[in-house]
Amino acid sequence: MTDIVDFKIFGNDMQIVEIELDTNEGVRAEVGAMMYMEEGIVMQTSTGGGLFKGLKRMISGDGFFISSFIYTGYGKGHVAFGAPYPGKIIVLELDMLGGTFLCQKDAFLCAANGIDIDLAFTKKMGAGLFGGEGFILQRLSGTGRAFIHAGGTIIKRELRQGETLRVDTGCLVAFSPSVDYDIQFVGGFKNAMFGGEGLFLAQLTGPGLVYLQSLPFSRLADRIVNAARWSNRDEKSGIAGIGGGLLGSILGGDKSY
Repeated sequence: MTDIVDFKIFGNDMQIVEIELDTNEGVRAEVGAMMYMEEGIVMQTSTGGGLFKGLKRMISGDGFFISSFIYTGYGKGHVAFGAPYPGKIIVLELDMLGGTFLCQKDAFLCAANGIDIDLAFTKKMGAGLFGGEGFILQRLSGTGRAFIHAGGTIIKRELRQGETLRVDTGCLVAFSPSVDYDIQFVGGFKNAMFGGEGLFLAQLTGPGLVYLQSLPFSRLADRIVNAARWSNRDEKSGIAGIGGGLLGSILGGDKSY
């Protein structure tokens, strides 16, 4: 039986979700996501169903272990979980979504006790080989609330029967099992080589609900790595590095120069 948990979401770009628990009510979360918990809440870390379950969760992008937080006190207890990078927390009401929803690996944040977190595979070879995030997805099943995280701005699209949407493979966050997920070649030599969007796009065909994100973590990580690389070059380039450091001090308001 799934616990029906109440919640509040705080923040704009770095959100947290606070879960309100009744006595003996619980919530499951990705290891390391907990921000704070009140007195009376007991944390239990396990594989969530045996060795094989833990291994499957690792393949889908989560950790081998999962943590459960059970409230053993009286009245109400609260536990909060933080998003791992800038973006938004999406609330999935699984009982209103047919009981099952698919999301990209690493998207899961927390869910009510009783919701199953399992791995799923895309049905088509092309999506598996060229789908950006790979053919391994997470399947959330149950009748309660689940919370996933996505980067940047979130777009929610309800696709009609036969309606098609093409998106960057990394921008796909989650979708209904009824949505057909495939990969399409961009086409055109210049588009493929210099378009900056990669060689393939995800093609989604309705009916069903789709969530998209404007800032995939892979894109954010690439920008950070590139920025660090150029910063290191400036530091090693003598006068250019000094000039860059001086300009940075001026722009940053440092008056010690």
